[in-house]
Amino acid sequence: MSNLAEKVQRELIEAIDNDELVLPTLPEVALKVREAAEDPNIGIPQLSKVIGNDAALTARIIKVVNSPLLRSNKEITDLQMAISRLGINYTCNLATGLAMEQMFQATSDVVDRKMREVWNKSTEIAGICHVLCKHYTRLLPDQATLAGLVHQIGVLPILTYAEEHNALLADSISLNHVIEQIHPIIGDKILRTWEFPELIAMVPGNYLNFSRDSAQVDYVDIVQVATLQSHLGSNHPYTQLDWSKIPAFAKLGLDPNQHLNDDEDLSAAMEAAMSMLQ
Repeated sequence: MSNLAEKVQRELIEAIDNDELVLPTLPEVALKVREAAEDPNIGIPQLSKVIGNDAALTARIIKVVNSPLLRSNKEITDLQMAISRLGINYTCNLATGLAMEQMFQATSDVVDRKMREVWNKSTEIAGICHVLCKHYTRLLPDQATLAGLVHQIGVLPILTYAEEHNALLADSISLNHVIEQIHPIIGDKILRTWEFPELIAMVPGNYLNFSRDSAQVDYVDIVQVATLQSHLGSNHPYTQLDWSKIPAFAKLGLDPNQHLNDDEDLSAAMEAAMSMLQ
């Protein structure tokens, strides 16, 4: 590891330990949606009002409800119908996840490109999570999707830091090393600060622990398997691991040698899920 990567890593870890790292705040619309979700008496009209203030988010949710994955027999064109079709919890999780896209933007071109890369990868993994969850578990696809959308949220403060430190920005090998090493710790911190439910807050810090074996299948397993599946066919180091020794596959009841894309239905579902989130 380069001296630069070591130095940055030390600085960031110290900043986290001393609560000095500026953590990103949830976009306002996501905050309001999460507040609404906590109100046991919230109705569709009230939630519709909260989301309806954000035209882009409204359009995204209507796009999701009309996607091949969820499509009903008639096209849904208004937000209230979309919410009643998805359900309040599903809508809230989806809205929170999709609202985060606006956080993955930066003023410098290099960082902006990197942020978009991270967001695109997150939507790809979230799409796979949705499908894995639905086909192989009894967990909630909207929670699995949200887990996929936030699993790399810890990359944001590192890129913000890089934007202010040209040496790190210029050295992409060191930057990638720092991201790999630290984003799980920061992601964990961010989601806990945002008071996300434990089942999702624990994802960033655990999804890269390939020997992790919890008592029952959870969202960490889903994100982990989705991450591995997303690298199939590439020469990424994860493809060199012995997947048959990774407990998450067994917990999902998934054959580690099975290529999800070989199954036409699953492959189509994953395509649909990814495009619905992009």
